[in-house]
Amino acid sequence: MAMPATNNIDQILNRLRIAVWQRNYYEYIIGNEFETSCIRESTINYPHEWNRDECNPSETKLVSASEINNDRWKCYYDFALKTGASAKDARSYVQWAKQFFDYIKQPLRECSANDVKGFIGQLSSSVEAGQVEQARDALKLLFRDFLKVPWFKSHSPLTSPKRGGGILEAEQISEKIQREIRYLHYSIRTEQAYVQWVRRFMNFHKLKPVDDITAGDVKAYLEHLAVNKRVSASTQNQALNALVFLFEHILKKDLGELGEFTRARRPVRLPVVLAREETDKLLDALPGTYALMAGLLYGSGLRLMECIRLRVKDIDFAQNHIIVRDGKGQKDRITILPKRFHKPLREQIEIVKRLHDEDLAKGGGEVWLWPSLEHKYKSAAKEFIWQYVFPANNLSVDPRSSRVRRHHVNENSLQKEIKKTSQALGINKRVSCHTLRHSFATHLLENGYDIRTVQELLGHVDVSTTMIYTHVLNTPGLAVRSPVD
Repeated sequence: MAMPATNNIDQILNRLRIAVWQRNYYEYIIGNEFETSCIRESTINYPHEWNRDECNPSETKLVSASEINNDRWKCYYDFALKTGASAKDARSYVQWAKQFFDYIKQPLRECSANDVKGFIGQLSSSVEAGQVEQARDALKLLFRDFLKVPWFKSHSPLTSPKRGGGILEAEQISEKIQREIRYLHYSIRTEQAYVQWVRRFMNFHKLKPVDDITAGDVKAYLEHLAVNKRVSASTQNQALNALVFLFEHILKKDLGELGEFTRARRPVRLPVVLAREETDKLLDALPGTYALMAGLLYGSGLRLMECIRLRVKDIDFAQNHIIVRDGKGQKDRITILPKRFHKPLREQIEIVKRLHDEDLAKGGGEVWLWPSLEHKYKSAAKEFIWQYVFPANNLSVDPRSSRVRRHHVNENSLQKEIKKTSQALGINKRVSCHTLRHSFATHLLENGYDIRTVQELLGHVDVSTTMIYTHVLNTPGLAVRSPVD
């Protein structure tokens, strides 16, 4: 039998991919490298995933927890991600579902509302209220949305305890926080952090009606974080910011004065700085694109996400600088572009151009843009100048808009590579991506550049932040000769 032409095969593969996207079979966390659950460019075999028939909950016959196919639970995990749950929550949902399965010891579709009530009742006497609520959410998602059992709608066993008429439930508050944060154009990371902190806060107070929550409750929770959880000062401050946001923007209540409460101590730490020889060894040992990205962290003083989010238009070879857009605090700045990286950057941009042309030919080629900019310039998302300099290998689904796009690479890949390479080189320091930025600032000061110049290149608002690098210079303290020598 004659084999179909290559072009026909590509067309068939493209149509299948589009069908998968349109049916929303798979949802991805934005920026994920999709190493375990991606749609491969060259095959229709989806590793670690099942097609619709294989994932059909109505045909899933679970026998015992030890005999469950992990890929069956993977379907439920992917479904939880699709509904908006974080990766951490989705994993917890799977664990609660498995615990419930071990509890009933029978196929899920044969269990009843009384089985679910019994399981939740047993948990209520042995775990914290927050965990009970999480288990309740996991089983609600499993039976109501995933399995779609008939008895759930008519007789739901998972109704949370009554909290009074007109009082916002935790789920409703989370939705309101998401809407308000998106309206204010905060980052998706801020959205995820604030939602998690508010949930922890409400679980700590055993889902107390929000109308009864006072500044004293906030104070008690912040002290709990510092005394019992022993969190860092920055973590405690993030929790406080989330609760202030809750009161001001969601509950429309005045938080008032919190008064004195136990604060986590902020330690005074010196940044880890690599010697010049160590930096050169690290950059030479890193493979491919990782070497270029790490080189920009060190050579331009970029933060990790500033490097990851660079667009083609931000690289100015003629003027020898990089424009950092929407940096920390939503501020733009200009920093230097090392001449050493002109050639590899041009080669990288050529790779991006070819990849973008391929995406356009397949009907894609879109990249994420700020909503206001996307609204003003309708076709900008498909223009080459807006593409990421370091794009992901695979397409992804935007968790906010559900549109299929090519996002930037996952920042975790560079972090892992730098850590692995530094350990292999025998550099006995805690080396991270930010270590290269610390080294950039310190080495500039060693070269005699004034601190105000370094402050501008780093994008620090206050020069006191930049002053920390003066403490790790070779002078004056370390130039003192020890009496033992």
